[in-house]
Amino acid sequence: MLLTRVLMKKPKSKDVMVLIQSMITGHKRIAIRPRLDDKLEKIDFDPWIQMDAPYKELKRIRSLGKKE
Repeated sequence: MLLTRVLMKKPKSKDVMVLIQSMITGHKRIAIRPRLDDKLEKIDFDPWIQMDAPYKELKRIRSLGKKE
């Protein structure tokens, strides 16, 4: 193993892409949140019922690239 691989760590991303789901209808959408924050819960427009509905985070999809 080369010494450079040991010294160079991959930088962590600041944001993650998560899947959120409406608690009323089950409509799913993708959102972006900071990596160190709690799970995402927000009120957003649900197109199936044409009203605002609470959304909760289901799972983390992937991390986003490092922003400088």
